[in-house]
Amino acid sequence: MNTNTTIYLTRHGQDEDNANGLLNGHRDLPLTQVGIQQARDLAKNIKSLNLKFDEIFSSPLLRTKQTAEIVINELDYANYQVWDLLIERDFGVMSGKPITSIEEKCSPHILKSQGFYYILEAEKAELWPDVIKRAQQIIDTINNKYSDKLVLLVTHGDIGKMIYTSYFKLDYLQVLQNFVFGNSEIIKLADDTTPNNCKIYSIEQFNL
Repeated sequence: MNTNTTIYLTRHGQDEDNANGLLNGHRDLPLTQVGIQQARDLAKNIKSLNLKFDEIFSSPLLRTKQTAEIVINELDYANYQVWDLLIERDFGVMSGKPITSIEEKCSPHILKSQGFYYILEAEKAELWPDVIKRAQQIIDTINNKYSDKLVLLVTHGDIGKMIYTSYFKLDYLQVLQNFVFGNSEIIKLADDTTPNNCKIYSIEQFNL
């Protein structure tokens, strides 16, 4: 992709649904103490990487806004903007259900990855192709409005993976099977990164 825009993508810290092994989607629970510390560590890593963002955007959900607030407070930024397109995938009737129930409730419309099942279809759930369209809209908007800027997106696991997918023009099923986007990790999407070297901060603990 030829653009001077650089997108930094991060995922919120652990929230209560993450900690309890539940599918959160549009559910709006706060960060745990672990998640708060992850957000603080995220800010420290941004500082250590000497990143200076021109714009910071957050999903409208509490867990991302809390993460963004910790980042701007730790790094003395004035504010961040809420961007509705960054909201997590809607899991429909599976929202709030245990992750361990996916195989039972959603078969055969599932995809197995690293011992975890992704939902391909469920009643009222957002379909992956629609998440990809939303991800591409995010990328196009940034490229059109924020050329030559460094932009930080504070978002979620599934929409984050689809932004990565759309940016590098990958097959989303392959991404779901092989790519992990953990809480508070940082991905750099720019002309000098590739799908294999774009993760500039990783953690051992993560929630799917």
